[in-house]
Amino acid sequence: MKKINEALGNMKTSPGFNEQYEQTKQEVLADKTVQAFIKKQQLGEKEVTRAMVKLYEYVSQSHRCERCPSLDGCINVMDGFEPELVMRYQAVELDYKRCPRKVRDDEMKHLRRHVKSLYMPGDVLKATFAQVELDNRSRLSAVSAAKDFVDGYEPGGTTKGLYIHGKFGVGKSFLFGAIANELAEKHIASMIVYFPEFVREMKQSLNDQSTGAKVEAVKSAPVLMIDDIGAETMSSWIRDDILGTILQHRMLEGLPVLFTSNFNYDELEHHLTHSQRGESEALKAARIMERIKFLTVPVEMAGVNRRQ
Repeated sequence: MKKINEALGNMKTSPGFNEQYEQTKQEVLADKTVQAFIKKQQLGEKEVTRAMVKLYEYVSQSHRCERCPSLDGCINVMDGFEPELVMRYQAVELDYKRCPRKVRDDEMKHLRRHVKSLYMPGDVLKATFAQVELDNRSRLSAVSAAKDFVDGYEPGGTTKGLYIHGKFGVGKSFLFGAIANELAEKHIASMIVYFPEFVREMKQSLNDQSTGAKVEAVKSAPVLMIDDIGAETMSSWIRDDILGTILQHRMLEGLPVLFTSNFNYDELEHHLTHSQRGESEALKAARIMERIKFLTVPVEMAGVNRRQ
């Protein structure tokens, strides 16, 4: 973006400066945010004229990413930061705060530093709801439920997550990608964790004592999506101390969780009941399932195996 002083300097040396300045001034004062700020601060004509450089700088930049194609293509003075009008020492100033894309990018970098099983497969990087084939009623219902979740989710709200279950290759993970991308359009960070890999990573983290940091990152993600639960070899430690801790925290904090699985609720409970040591712990499995059912709405997704 051209610097404000440079822009005004060019105007001052060009013919018809007064006309250009007056036109620019009217454009700045036509901005609704500027109008509201002037009214709130009770600024007179002299104060407004004195603040015109700052007001122009504010208006000429992008707000809530509306004029930026991407974070890399940010047009603002400071990439990833948007201006905010403030009064300081009886003068109009600009403070810069992170824009929605910058907030999401920082959140994702924080999550990736701690959890390697956070992923977005290549085939779903650009997934959209429109790309999901609606060739049967259950797929239509699954996409509808996913869209309802995205449309209804607001940070700090109490939107229930989804438990999307079905056979291999019907597109459950692809639907996760579509949800993540649609949330990104609303500047909401989401975290997709491939659960079998996450289990392996948690076991390895015992060696470098990074277990706590990894669990904390998953616990606090704005929207958590656990992909393919039930495909892992379950241990009592993973079930109770890792998965149980994550779900309990998110349940208490009202943070949404979404799952995909080849198992329905009853089948997943059976899987959770029997640990890799052959132990049968029905009560502990039931406790985990109670949390999953509290956090999610079951959605079946049927169809042909699209991987074949």
